[in-house]
Amino acid sequence: MTDTSQRPPGPHAYLFVIVTVALDMMAFGLIVPVIPSLVQDLANVPPERATLWIGALAATFAVCNFFAQPVLGALSDRFGRRPVLLGSLAMLAIDMLIMGFAASIWVLFLGRALAGIAGATVSTANAYIADTTAPEDRAKAFGRIGAAFGFGFVFGPVLGGLLGEIDVRAPFFAAAALCGINVLYGLFVLPESLAPENRRPFRLARANPFGAARHFSKLPQVSWLLIAGGIYFFAHTVYPATWSIYTEIRFGWTPFEIGLSLGLVGFGAAFVQAFLMGPVLKRLGPVNTAFAGLCIHVVTMSAFAFAGAPWIVYLLIPLNALGGITTPALNSLMSTVTPRNAQGELQGAIAGLNAFGLIFSPLIMQAMIFTFTHPSAPVHFPGAAFLLAGFLTALALIPFRRGIAANAAALAARGA
Repeated sequence: MTDTSQRPPGPHAYLFVIVTVALDMMAFGLIVPVIPSLVQDLANVPPERATLWIGALAATFAVCNFFAQPVLGALSDRFGRRPVLLGSLAMLAIDMLIMGFAASIWVLFLGRALAGIAGATVSTANAYIADTTAPEDRAKAFGRIGAAFGFGFVFGPVLGGLLGEIDVRAPFFAAAALCGINVLYGLFVLPESLAPENRRPFRLARANPFGAARHFSKLPQVSWLLIAGGIYFFAHTVYPATWSIYTEIRFGWTPFEIGLSLGLVGFGAAFVQAFLMGPVLKRLGPVNTAFAGLCIHVVTMSAFAFAGAPWIVYLLIPLNALGGITTPALNSLMSTVTPRNAQGELQGAIAGLNAFGLIFSPLIMQAMIFTFTHPSAPVHFPGAAFLLAGFLTALALIPFRRGIAANAAALAARGA
């Protein structure tokens, strides 16, 4: 019998890697519409108090994912990509079963922690692609990884909402089945991509997620833009952190309605980045594109906060999608003003800021909803978290303008 782990990668191997990334995102999105209902059931609390539990669950996932990303990447450098990808996917399948059968809120916390660890396979998937593609083909290959992310984000919440109408635990079992099937598929089609002579010993000191402060000190010319990006990402996390519970409290939406709306949000963002980003950048340039994106999100986040009817939310979703031009434009600007030999450090700083937002933003945003929706709240205002997010995005305009001014000469020389 041929040793699957040693033969050259074929089209099925690439498909497996892409499907794995999509499943990671789908497994995350599948359960988003039903988490509020499950938390209320397990913790025996009303929707307003469930916000605190949901924020803590999101932070648990983010913290574990934050620490696991570099560790899994380093383990794949030591033992190869194949065992890490297959092992993580198998762990995710088991984890979904644990959460599906959870009889207490603490088991759900255990499940979210394991999901954060098992879902940290993006770095390994990217490493597999880099191992097996020529340099000139990598941008296209990485683009497919990005498309897989988009696919998972769009269809995960929609499918989760549909299944949630049957039973709030059904999405967990569906995610477990999808992951289990893909593990079996990978056992037969996924060869190892990292040759033994290219492996290195595992050192925990090198698998360290803390690096943002060091990157700031080494990239002073881009610090203002990094601060702007960090504030913006912190604010933007309001969507995955609070959308489900906010729409349930505000409009009484069911899991299906929550999933459908999240699917529309994801589709809009994917469409803008895939089809509109290039033309907008060409017409406005990265500086004006980033500024316009930030302004759009100030308006839409604030408008979501005061939306009094579901039809207003659906009208705002396409406008909000246009704000998807912000992140690529910001990244382009930061890359433009950063030396060639510091591009890797720049990406490390951005990743550190994103991880910070994923850990702490859900806690703060959910606390805002709780503060303004519990029975003795001074003012009943379910949109408080979105109003805070709009304010923070407006605040990000200050370091953004400072960063543009500090790099005016460099940006002008590059036509930005």
